[in-house]
Amino acid sequence: METSSAASPETKLTAAPEFSFGLALGGGGARGFAHIGVLEAVDELGIRPAMISGTSIGALLGSAYASGMSGEDIRAYCDDLFLNRTAVLRKLFSHWNDAWFTTKITMTGSPFSAENIITALLPPAVPATFEELKIPFHSVSTDFHEQSEYVISSGALVPAVAASCALPAIFRPVQTDGRVLIDGGFVNVVPFDLLCGKVGVTGAVDVTSGPKRENKVPSYIDTIIGSMQITMRSIVNEKLQRTEPDIFIRPDMGQFGVLEFYKYQEICAASVAAKDEFKRACEAVLTDQINM
Repeated sequence: METSSAASPETKLTAAPEFSFGLALGGGGARGFAHIGVLEAVDELGIRPAMISGTSIGALLGSAYASGMSGEDIRAYCDDLFLNRTAVLRKLFSHWNDAWFTTKITMTGSPFSAENIITALLPPAVPATFEELKIPFHSVSTDFHEQSEYVISSGALVPAVAASCALPAIFRPVQTDGRVLIDGGFVNVVPFDLLCGKVGVTGAVDVTSGPKRENKVPSYIDTIIGSMQITMRSIVNEKLQRTEPDIFIRPDMGQFGVLEFYKYQEICAASVAAKDEFKRACEAVLTDQINM
């Protein structure tokens, strides 16, 4: 897919030895494809994050980037995966088992296993454990019973990312570390605070955008998902009242639904401006930091 950037792709920022940059990628379902352009911007600027934190789709893409894949690598992988529905179905069904899907959906359980879905969708380059990643990475989930944030940064990677993505009504909760975990967006949808004090400059991307903008009454599932997005957006706004990352962008992804992964191409096209915005912000903030 053709992309453009207001800043020159050849621009490189050469940091001082003590300089460090941390990147937080927020949750938002399919809207999170906007993160791909941001990761490409980081590469084009020649920045290597010292730490990455992610929630939900941000954890999925963030773990891929932390494994050593470039933004371009991630885009190529997603191009192959999401522009070919047959390939997506083949990957999902290759992980089919009796526990993966319950044919009768009841009010007591969600139909899909987040761990099997994430196993199917993660690129082969992503390792099995946090310790094998090239960049330190923090995956944010919600401890259902403790009603609190639960951050995983060591051990098995798939359960941690799956827990971060385990949106209720879509995925069953993930049981790991003796806890019952659900989507991290309920407590920390853009986890830039995990980076504060640990890196010199923090960058964050919020793709919540609220409910999809439509001139009709939303369906049952759209009402549930949209309500979650309203809550998550409110959490981010409250956090920003207390502390702000050095770089913060909020792409307007409101025209896309959280579950509209089949609109991958349109979402990527709409997020070109976000890549440009993030790149310009990085150039301004990081150049000031380097020259101090």
